[in-house]
Amino acid sequence: LRGKILNTWEVDSDQVLASQEVHDISVAIGLEPGVDDLSKLRYGKVCILADADSDGAHIATLLCALFLQHFPALVRAGHVYVALPPLYRVDLGKQVFYASGGCGCHTDQPNGGQSMAGGRGIQTPFGIFYGSNITPHPEAGIGRWSDEDFVRAMTLGEAPDGSHYFPVFPYTSFRLMTETDLLHLKDYLFSLPASPKVNREHEVPFPFNLRPPLFFWKLMFLEKGSFEKDPSKSELWNRGAYLSNALAHCGECHTPRNLLGGLKASMHYAGSREGPEGELAPNITPDQETGIGAWSKQDIQWLLETGMKPDADNVQGLMAEAIDDGYSHLPPEDLKAMAEYLASLPPIKNLIIPENQDSEQDW
Repeated sequence: LRGKILNTWEVDSDQVLASQEVHDISVAIGLEPGVDDLSKLRYGKVCILADADSDGAHIATLLCALFLQHFPALVRAGHVYVALPPLYRVDLGKQVFYASGGCGCHTDQPNGGQSMAGGRGIQTPFGIFYGSNITPHPEAGIGRWSDEDFVRAMTLGEAPDGSHYFPVFPYTSFRLMTETDLLHLKDYLFSLPASPKVNREHEVPFPFNLRPPLFFWKLMFLEKGSFEKDPSKSELWNRGAYLSNALAHCGECHTPRNLLGGLKASMHYAGSREGPEGELAPNITPDQETGIGAWSKQDIQWLLETGMKPDADNVQGLMAEAIDDGYSHLPPEDLKAMAEYLASLPPIKNLIIPENQDSEQDW
């Protein structure tokens, strides 16, 4: 059912086509709003509605069985749409949150700040940017944002008032996310405790503190459109590419940037000496000498799950946080998919080491 999950809507009793209750789960098959004639279903859409707080797997199983029983032809025609209960949508959003690495830039962990309340300083070559409050507080956070506001911010880098966000917010990667995943993420963020913490002003010198010029920056560096599968690759590879490039936004740290702050496409995942908070971001292409070419896919998966490298050393800094607060909570099949994708990248020779170190890049 991945990719066919929509938000719920109210359905009048005359729109319900079939219903059933099993193990305290109430499920109904209803017409999509605007479809008032059963004969139109051959060309229209059907919504399966669930009203329950129980495990999503039970819901999905019941939905499929019920729909197959009553409308097998519509299933074959691909006219099945699913609406899940709010609590289950929050759970799905939590998985998206984990896949993003836990959105650590929005939590001031060094100073014990509240989760997602902002205030963390992010050192960049252009100055210090402070993570914003993305709790559902109506004034200090994003509590008044509509679904459209959230999607526009994540994919176009635009605030509800139309102003531009600085690209330290990785909307250049998040724009690849499906709208379904974006809205589930919003559901999860809106389930968190609200914080009245006011956003801190960035410490960025002129002219990099100006927002209007970002219109032209986006023309050069912000591509449009969501992730598209490569039909020549496996489902596992495509899932890994989506997770790595869209949700986990690995390239935002592990790809070097040009003088204007745009990602160098020719150096995709080849590492950066000017990563967030001044940290080095290692080369994670499968280059044998300067990357992770000596690692197996199992090594990559193990690192994403535990933070441990093949040499038994552990990762540090922001990557450790992303693993502890995010990737380690993903199901094994997702970590396997990310490893599949990373191992398939073209190897790029690019040694990333501190100035006072002779060899071997560090995490």
